[in-house]
Amino acid sequence: MPTQARAHSRGFTLVEALAAFAVASVVMIGIGALVHNVGLAFDRGTGAVGRSERLLLAFERLAEDFAAVRFVQRQTEAGPEAIFTATPPTGDTPATVVFITAGGALAGPSSEEVITLTVEQTDDVSRLIRRRSPWPGPQSRLEELTPQDAVVLLEGTFDAAFAFGRMMPDETLHWSDGWSREFALPRMVRLTLRDRRTGSDFAGDVAFVLRADAPLTCAEPELGPACLSAKNTGKASPDAQMQGTGGANPR
Repeated sequence: MPTQARAHSRGFTLVEALAAFAVASVVMIGIGALVHNVGLAFDRGTGAVGRSERLLLAFERLAEDFAAVRFVQRQTEAGPEAIFTATPPTGDTPATVVFITAGGALAGPSSEEVITLTVEQTDDVSRLIRRRSPWPGPQSRLEELTPQDAVVLLEGTFDAAFAFGRMMPDETLHWSDGWSREFALPRMVRLTLRDRRTGSDFAGDVAFVLRADAPLTCAEPELGPACLSAKNTGKASPDAQMQGTGGANPR
């Protein structure tokens, strides 16, 4: 009897213990893989949301800036020209857009400030950076101002390009990659963001309408560039007038 009781109360054999450990290991590995996959999916989801939110915030910031562009002219030897310059990238010089907007806390005596947008690249990462500086007045030169308060609006492995639309006499837009020494402002500014790895345009062609020197009837946000045509305003826009005189600016 004592021998039989000891036989029934003995523990697992070595083989049984090893088998139990093997089963437990398989279960733990499966649980770990599941948790890892869930974590990756969560990170991808939150990352996509974060990128989308940042893209939306950047577009909202740009829309506010371009909506507040002021039509300010300065006198040059060739005649008056709008203070709005845009240069495409050349060599080590990044693409740059400079214009005057209604000022914020940093505004100068005229309640206006100068906004500078640059597309800068470090290694394979591109950054769309916004800077600003107070605008002392038309007597100042843009080259003498020091942009500050740098804010990175967008960052990633993409190629960014600005284009500037001029209203033609036939009420179509002609796009160019620069804007300099012009009598008037561009009618629209377009931003293209292209994924460098896939070549796809992941944001679409985002266009911003400039209304600073447009008729009052074009002040409604939902109105597009068609409101700037002679048909709706009763007279040709400054761009159309320039084109109608042989394409030369009235300087």
